[in-house]
Amino acid sequence: MKKTGKKQDKTVDYSGLTAAELLAVLAQKEGLLADACQQRDSALSERDSAVNERDTALAQRNNAIVERNDAIAQRDKYKALTDELLRLAKIQRFGASSEKHPHQINLFDEAELEAAIDDLREQVPEETHTPAHTTTNKKKTRNRGFSATLNRIRREWLLSDEEKAGASKTFFSKVKEELEYIPAQLNVVEIWQEKAVFDTQQDEHMVAAARPTHPLGKCIATTSLLAYIITSKYADGLPLYRLNNMLARLGHEIGRNTMANWVIRLDEVFHPLIKLAREQQNQGNYIQADETRIQVLDEAGKSRQSDKWMWVTRGGPPDKPTVLFDYDPSRAGQVPARLLDGFNGVLQVDGYAGYAKVCRERQLPRIGCMDHARRKFIEASRAGTPSHKNSKKGAPSKADVAIGYIRKLYAIERKIADLSSDEKYRARQTLAVPILHEFKPWLERNLPKVLKDSLTYKAIFYMLNQWDTLVAYCDYGYVNISNALAENAIRPFAVGRRNWLFADSSRGANASATCYSLIETAKANGVEPSSYIKYVLDNIADATTVEKLEALLPWNVPKTA
Repeated sequence: MKKTGKKQDKTVDYSGLTAAELLAVLAQKEGLLADACQQRDSALSERDSAVNERDTALAQRNNAIVERNDAIAQRDKYKALTDELLRLAKIQRFGASSEKHPHQINLFDEAELEAAIDDLREQVPEETHTPAHTTTNKKKTRNRGFSATLNRIRREWLLSDEEKAGASKTFFSKVKEELEYIPAQLNVVEIWQEKAVFDTQQDEHMVAAARPTHPLGKCIATTSLLAYIITSKYADGLPLYRLNNMLARLGHEIGRNTMANWVIRLDEVFHPLIKLAREQQNQGNYIQADETRIQVLDEAGKSRQSDKWMWVTRGGPPDKPTVLFDYDPSRAGQVPARLLDGFNGVLQVDGYAGYAKVCRERQLPRIGCMDHARRKFIEASRAGTPSHKNSKKGAPSKADVAIGYIRKLYAIERKIADLSSDEKYRARQTLAVPILHEFKPWLERNLPKVLKDSLTYKAIFYMLNQWDTLVAYCDYGYVNISNALAENAIRPFAVGRRNWLFADSSRGANASATCYSLIETAKANGVEPSSYIKYVLDNIADATTVEKLEALLPWNVPKTA
């Protein structure tokens, strides 16, 4: 058959079919169409499932990426914080302890500060000025000789008779001075008591010479030895076992337990004097307080490893300061409430929340310690990234900028140190308050810009959290910008603790607190501690009245004691 090239007509002719056959054909067509639709729906369903699986896989991949990025960010943050803490630990162990650093920025010009303070002094009435104003920058003169209070012994180098034979005259010239040390010695003092016998008609009676009182009654140690033991341990930081070895070299071993027992017994002897000093301190208008850890082995209800606390308060009139220590196994707010019983003045402490109770209940104005805030920024600056730490000309870090603000405040305090309270108040309101008004917004702006939990973040957060107490010193002329005096008073205790490590019992800890109180109060009043302790021991047994006890306070002790 010849192909015409035309498309063949596939049209089916149904004209010859019966109705039944036609219905069967239609049913077949519908079945085929249904199968085709089902296949199409199945294909679409499979395609949707594949799309859903793909979307699920993509979502899982995206979640995995997010989790990975979060993990990387956390790792980087942890690494940055760890590196910062590691740098700080190395600096604290091997670096210089000075707080100086290269970025000492934003400081006052000295001439401008002097002029501003001079202007303020002219505005203050003449009667409020301090009687004798001396600059704090006075250059110290070098002492080339020995103290005039030392005992002087003249020793002469003599010519022989042959050497000076025929001389018209001889004389002595002072060649040099030498400092001599006379080693300590132990003496056995034999006490002989004279007695007189009187005969009477009935019998005889005897009169014995009066015996001097001893603070411990029957005791083999003289007051000088007791004073030496107390001063050696609590002023010089010598543990009793080492002191016992020193005494053994001098000829007699006393024993650590014996010396410890003497100190504990003296606690009861000194108690009325400490109680009197506490009452006088709480009658003042300004107290600084601090606390530090102490390990006491035998404390009821406490394990040996648990922290117990030594509290210190410093206050009283400026010319009669008292430094009082008190041991307590607790650090709760009830302790400062007990120590400050009857006090109604200004309390200066660090940021510890335990002081909030007594301040709230007695409505005591609370002053913070700027040293704590500054120290946190200095740690952040010293432990900062190497680019900030080692570069002297590079841009300062945020911690350096904060230190610059704080240094301004301390520069003002150095210049007004010798002014009266009224002059200090006026200077702080005029010079320090504007700096603080500028400093706080800077802290608030930069807190979100530093890594959370970093040293800089913690320093900024601490200062903002303690802001009201840190700046409250500007409201008073007689308070200090920091709690340094209380911290300095507690430092000898911390130094001694490194040597004797712990106290055996609470009685020993209380006795230590008493001895530290006497020694640090003597030092605060410019009295030599060992001579003061000796004077108190010589006279306290006869101090049976309040007047006699008051005479034993450091500012009432004769200078020749």
